Amino acid sequence: MITIGLSTWTRHPHLIHEEQRDVRFAEYAGVFPLVELDTSFYGVPSVKTVTNWRNQAPDGFQYILKAHQVMTRHDDAKPGQVSDDERWQTFSQFRRAVTPLVKAGMLATVLFQFPPYFTRNLDHIRYLREVRLHMGDLPVAVEFRDPSWYAGGLAKDVFEYLKSLSLTYVIADEPSDGNRGVPFEPIVTTPSTAYFRFHGQNRRGWLDHQGDWQKDRTNYRYSADELLRLGEAVKQVSQQVDQTLVIFNNNGHKDAAGNAESLRDQLGLTFNGLGPTQLDLF
Repeated sequence: MITIGLSTWTRHPHLIHEEQRDVRFAEYAGVFPLVELDTSFYGVPSVKTVTNWRNQAPDGFQYILKAHQVMTRHDDAKPGQVSDDERWQTFSQFRRAVTPLVKAGMLATVLFQFPPYFTRNLDHIRYLREVRLHMGDLPVAVEFRDPSWYAGGLAKDVFEYLKSLSLTYVIADEPSDGNRGVPFEPIVTTPSTAYFRFHGQNRRGWLDHQGDWQKDRTNYRYSADELLRLGEAVKQVSQQVDQTLVIFNNNGHKDAAGNAESLRDQLGLTFNGLGPTQLDLF
């Protein structure tokens, strides 16, 4: 099963005929059955908030939540690094918070998007084991952002290690030159789930850090040929797993929704369980 969605539900005017306002959840859920949320990266949500997410969604809808920044060790580059006790406490808080989605079968996975300075070294390799230990049996996906994880012919060993920990490898499409960014590797490490994240190919913003790069790095519209290439990878990978999650994050200039709909149509997908009140609008 292939499921397509976007990062956040609010910033996609394509879904509401280019109206310049936030997209309401009901409008989003009438088109896509999956969403990736990053609010949990900045603060662990309350159980009440997560319960509201569950209650607003139609049956069959799924959420991907980003792990909190303490859980992904973004604090390593900041003064006042948190203690191990604080870190593991954050894991516990996060696990409690997502309980409503877990019970409802609406948690697709938890995304650990590690920072570029989470390089391949012994400490970080061991930390991946700690992630699995402290997340229990929750579904977890990991996204690397440093090319050291693929260097020296050791990528295969990294993938095998992820398999041993039941951690889903995030297949990212982004600019890469061998020294920066990560390569596109359609690899499966868990039989239940594959997870694609499409960031676009804006080299100027992603690698060269020119101009307002933090805002513009996901400013990219995939061409029809690029979507054909990515779609073939999605189809091939989907034959190896129970579910394939596809998230478009190329939304710097609000292109993600249009690209996602194009890939949906290209693959001939029909999503069940969409918000019934919105079907008449599209």
